[in-house]
Amino acid sequence: MAKEVLYSSTRGAQGNIKASEAILRGLAPDGGLYVPDHIPHLEKTLREIAQLDYQGTAYEVMRLLLTDYTEEELKYCISHAYDSKFDTKEIAPISEADGAFYLELYHGATIAFKDMALSILPYLMTTAAKKNNAKNEIVILTATSGDTGKAALAGFADVPGTRIIVFYPKHGVSPIQEQQMVTQKGDNTCVIGIEGNFDDAQTGVKKLFTDEKLAKEMDEKGFQFSSANSINIGRLVPQIVYYVYSYAKLLKEGRIADGDPINVVVPTGNFGNILAAYYAKNMGVPIGKLICASNSNKVLFDFFKTGEYDRNREFVLTASPSMDILISSNLERLIYHISGDNAAADAEYMSKLSKDGKYEITDDMRSKLVDFFGGYASEQETFDTIRRIFEKTGYLMDTHTAVASAVYSKYTEETGDKTPTVIASTASPFKFTRSVMNALGKGDDSKGDFELADELSEVSKVKIPEAVSSIRTAEIRHKKVVDKTEMEGAVKEFLGL
Repeated sequence: MAKEVLYSSTRGAQGNIKASEAILRGLAPDGGLYVPDHIPHLEKTLREIAQLDYQGTAYEVMRLLLTDYTEEELKYCISHAYDSKFDTKEIAPISEADGAFYLELYHGATIAFKDMALSILPYLMTTAAKKNNAKNEIVILTATSGDTGKAALAGFADVPGTRIIVFYPKHGVSPIQEQQMVTQKGDNTCVIGIEGNFDDAQTGVKKLFTDEKLAKEMDEKGFQFSSANSINIGRLVPQIVYYVYSYAKLLKEGRIADGDPINVVVPTGNFGNILAAYYAKNMGVPIGKLICASNSNKVLFDFFKTGEYDRNREFVLTASPSMDILISSNLERLIYHISGDNAAADAEYMSKLSKDGKYEITDDMRSKLVDFFGGYASEQETFDTIRRIFEKTGYLMDTHTAVASAVYSKYTEETGDKTPTVIASTASPFKFTRSVMNALGKGDDSKGDFELADELSEVSKVKIPEAVSSIRTAEIRHKKVVDKTEMEGAVKEFLGL
C-alpha cells in the first residue's frame, strides 16, 4: 500500500493537506505553491510499466501522488481524459529525427502539451469538490502565455459547478492562439485580454488569489477560486506521467536497455514541464541531465549559470511566445526542495523577488542543481533549427520545440554527451504557422495565418489539425480587453459581484 502523500505550502503557513484539497485550492493562502511531503518511488519496474498503455501508466504514477483518490475515482478521471479527443491512440507518440527522440505532446484537442494535464484536471477538480463537500461553485482563474488558456477553456467549458476566467497578454500570443481562445464556446467561460505582458497577467492573478477581502465576498456569493495554471499540483502530477511513459516506451521498443540513462530537453517558460521531469527522475526514472531550454528571455539560463535569479531585464516578445516569461512560477518548488524543504528560506527568496526582482541562492543549493543544464537559443537559431531539421529529415517542429532542439545541439557540441535524449515537443507547428513558414523561407506578409496554414500543410504533407480548421470561421465571442490594473473589476463583473 502506497504511503499517503500530503501537501504543504512552499512558504510554510499551511499545514499538511490531502491531494484533493490542494488541487481544489490551487494556490496556498500564503501565496506559496503546494508540494508533496515526499516523492514516492515507482512501485512497478519500468519493464513492467513498458507493458502498459498511456492510461495504465497514468494510473501507476498518479495513484502514488494523489493518494486520497480511490482507484475507481482515478481510473474514471484517466479514462475520460485520455480518450478519442487525442488524435493518436498512444496519446504521446515519439518520433525520431536527427539523432533525438521527440516526445509529441500536442495530439490533444488544442494542439499543445497543456492538453496532457488539462484534459484530466477538470475531472480531478470536480471529484475533489465532491470529496471535500465543497458548497461553492469553483471559479478557475488563470493567466496564460498562449497555450494554458485554450486547453483550460476546452477542459472546463460547460463543466457543471465550475466557471473559468482566462487572462492573456493582448499583444503577446500568436494570432491562432488568440483565435482559439476568443472563439471558445461555453456559458461558463470568460476570456479577457490585458494591456500588458504575461508576467503582468500572472502577477495580477496571484494577487486576486491572495486577496482575503475578495475571497470573503466571493464565499458569501457561493464562489471560490482555483487554478488551472501549473501552480496547481493537479496540473503538475499528470505531466510527470509522460516522462515515465517515454522512458518505458523507448525501453519496450529496444531503443534503450533497462537502466540506461536518458537526457531530457524541455523548452521552458514557467518551469512546470521541466519540474515534472525532475519529479519523474526522483520517482526512479533514470534521467541523467535535465536540459532547460530558454528563448531570448533567458532568465533561467542565467540562473543556472550564476545562481542568481534576476527578472530586472527587458521583456522580449519572441516567436516562441509561450516561453516569454520572466517570473517562472514553478521554480519556487525547486527552490523549496534544494533548500532542504525549508519553507522559511523559500518565503524569504520569494519576498526578495517580489521586492527587488531578484535573489541569489547559496552554494550548497547550487550544488544540488548539478543535474540541470541551462541553455538558450536566439530567434535566428530557432528559425535555423526548424529549417535545417525539416530540410534534412522532413520532420517539422514548432518554434518552442525548435528552441529545445537548438539548445540540445549546443549541449552536445559543448559536452560531447551522447546519452539518448528525449526532447519535449510542446506544440503543433500549425499553432505558429507564420513563424514556421518564415523559418522555412516561405513567409508571406500579405497572407493571413489560415492561408499560411494551408500552405504549410502542402509543404509539410501534414494535415491541418482540427483545432485550427474548426476556428477558421468561428464566431468571436470574447472581446473584452482591460488594463492590467482592472483585472479585479473584470472578474467581479463576470461573477456578478
